[in-house]
Amino acid sequence: MRFTELLEKSMPDLIRDLQGCIRIPSIYQADDSGYPYGKSVQECLEYTLKVAEALGFRVHNMDNQLGWAEYGEGEEMVAVLGHLDVVPEGDGWTTDPYGGEVKDGRIYGRGTMDDKGPTITSLYALKAIADSGVKLNRRIRVIFGLNEETGSADMKYYAAHGGEVPVMGFTPDGEYPVINGEKGLINETYTCKFTQSGPLYLKSMVGGTAHNIVPHQAVVDFACDAPLADQIAAMTAEGITVTRTEDGVKIEAAGVSAHGGTPHEGVNANGRLALFMAKLPLEGKLATAITFLAEKIGMEYDGASLGIAMEDELSGPLTNNFGVMNATENELVVKLNYRYPVTKTYEMAGPVVLAAFEEAGFELTGAVRKNRLYMPADSDLIQRLMKVYTDCTGDYESKPKSIGGGTYAKMLPNVVAFGPIFPGDEVREHKPDEFMELSRLMDNANIIAEAMYALAI
Repeated sequence: MRFTELLEKSMPDLIRDLQGCIRIPSIYQADDSGYPYGKSVQECLEYTLKVAEALGFRVHNMDNQLGWAEYGEGEEMVAVLGHLDVVPEGDGWTTDPYGGEVKDGRIYGRGTMDDKGPTITSLYALKAIADSGVKLNRRIRVIFGLNEETGSADMKYYAAHGGEVPVMGFTPDGEYPVINGEKGLINETYTCKFTQSGPLYLKSMVGGTAHNIVPHQAVVDFACDAPLADQIAAMTAEGITVTRTEDGVKIEAAGVSAHGGTPHEGVNANGRLALFMAKLPLEGKLATAITFLAEKIGMEYDGASLGIAMEDELSGPLTNNFGVMNATENELVVKLNYRYPVTKTYEMAGPVVLAAFEEAGFELTGAVRKNRLYMPADSDLIQRLMKVYTDCTGDYESKPKSIGGGTYAKMLPNVVAFGPIFPGDEVREHKPDEFMELSRLMDNANIIAEAMYALAI
């Protein structure tokens, strides 16, 4: 591989700059900073632009919505589309989620895999190309997105405000060998307002942190008289712990966190809690809403009881993640993340889900919808990326694949997801103790550099 020696020499600097990036908790916040995605996300953008500028690239900040670094000349541009925002860290970490700790041949922290690691690596891959002196026919642009995890408003802004469309490109935010199909992705928020009556009074409920994370814990506090509290405390169910409180009971459901695109790899604490709560003497709209959530979602991840189960040969079954279930004394908020196969359409699922929730007393209060993506395996872009992958790895068995995860590839034409996860490696995105092996960091640097070169010549 033509860039390996240059990349090996720069690896200490790459690790240093990646650590600095990880140490900025760039989670979307609607704060009072005046920045589109919050102060921390803005800080991460400014940090990364400084890193890129120090490496010698032309840089641009597009109205604090996103930025990029660019190298080369030519009328046409190829893009590497990464993102600097991350999902909340959640619980269960044994290392500092924002420490960037290096130990046992790994670098730990939220974003090491998704997507700060690959994005900073792309900068150093571009630096190796620049330092090598190879001739390019197209410009190469590494784009720093800021809102991939919560709606991709940044890339919508880019498209709406004259952002240049690449002739070819990839996002290092998926899997190898190359992803030529992505399921349609829907994030929806449903709200049910209610008044309470009866012997059990809901004080608060917290379950989950985001649409696209399988929640590992859900907790609800109820006020009730002592005899009812004793009765509930005597009830048992898998993964459920009931604790007597001063004025009632606290019910905790335990699950296993996973990415919302692969909910079958986790155990949904919200589902467990809803199933348990459905057995309690709730009344009115709250009882109707909880019964609906238990019966129509529960522990399912295929949408069967909701009436939206479907699949195809290219991408497999529809998946549904019950990501958030929060409540106050008079309002219940539910957030879903469901993904339909690449040969299906939103109209085959969306209206069914909406009708079911509305019948149960919910109102749709938020929605982000991303269409499916499919690029034939014999297309020029897929063929070029496949050749890079096979030449770099010697893996001639793996084929282009379709996934449930949604990437930035849907946000710009002529872009697909390419890496950073290798076949057989654990998918660690959105999980506690997210990390990337330093050896994989180097593997990705080589592949990304070769891919940039292959698209730009």
